[in-house]
Amino acid sequence: MKKLLLGLSILAISTGSFAQKAKTAATGTVWSAEKANQWYAEHKWLTGANYIPANAINQLEMWQADTFSPELIDKELGWAQQIGFNTMRVFLHSQAWNQDAEGFKKRIDQFLTISQKHGIQPMFVFFDDCWNKTSTPGKQPAPKTGVHNSGWLQDPGDPNSKETANFPALEKYVKDILTRFGKDKRILMWDLYNEPGNSGKLESTIPLLTAEIKWAREVNPEQPITIGLWDWNYEKLNAIQIANSDVITYHNYEEPQWHERTINLLKAHGKPLICTEYMARTRNSRFSNILPLLKKENVGAINWGFVAGKTNTKYAWDTPLADGSDPIEWFHEIFNPDGTPYRQDEVNLIKKLNQGK
Repeated sequence: MKKLLLGLSILAISTGSFAQKAKTAATGTVWSAEKANQWYAEHKWLTGANYIPANAINQLEMWQADTFSPELIDKELGWAQQIGFNTMRVFLHSQAWNQDAEGFKKRIDQFLTISQKHGIQPMFVFFDDCWNKTSTPGKQPAPKTGVHNSGWLQDPGDPNSKETANFPALEKYVKDILTRFGKDKRILMWDLYNEPGNSGKLESTIPLLTAEIKWAREVNPEQPITIGLWDWNYEKLNAIQIANSDVITYHNYEEPQWHERTINLLKAHGKPLICTEYMARTRNSRFSNILPLLKKENVGAINWGFVAGKTNTKYAWDTPLADGSDPIEWFHEIFNPDGTPYRQDEVNLIKKLNQGK
């Protein structure tokens, strides 16, 4: 923990030479603190979840034509509306675009129409360094019994993310999506890369991340851009992420006292803060102790997990249950597949805190 706080302190005081290089490498359109805070003030307190429908094991199953489920999405986002959520963090996938670019964009548009119906302004995530290294379009694997996120996909994968020969195609993908939706007021913001450097990639992700930042700034969407902080030991990556984020986002699955220290240190940058991943009950990151803290600090709150389904994220990261039985306590998720709450007291709290500004 001391190491974590030291890393955060260094970031909060100055992002140093790495940040300076990152800024000069970008096109100079990173939002000022004044612009970012004005944007944030135009929104109610942002709350929501990382969302994937219960019948999808991963991003491809969510977005491919054969398994895209607008009726289920409509029903589940209705549950989100009922508890006062106004945003959702939603992962895209480049393979869905490779397979059918125009169809993929039509499905994104359809998702946005459904979201708007329920008063939800989602943020979209492009790349991801978490979980399975490779992906194949078409029928996706069945969940592994009792295993957390057994089918989730990296994007563009490993070693694909390290091979610069892949960058021109990835540039076309990112620019196509941002060009099509970069002025769409139904979208809250763009998260360029989920947990860069995860899965042992470390700094090998830097070339793709810096290239993607350049591509995004060349399109210059009207919505803010962010790259969420998640591991304070990665000095170079953190500096690039901070220097190129219009609004600062971060992940934190820790207990309240450590989460609050993270908030206090990140405040030094003077920009709005949104926690885009939190809430792991068995690690004592809960709605009951974290959500009131985030509201008090005016930090956006987007927890991991919404409806228990094929992702199996009611099971903890490192505690599989081979028999597939219900965990003693769910790790993530708010609702059962039929829409009944896992815990009514949590839903009541979420509703209460979402009332008013």
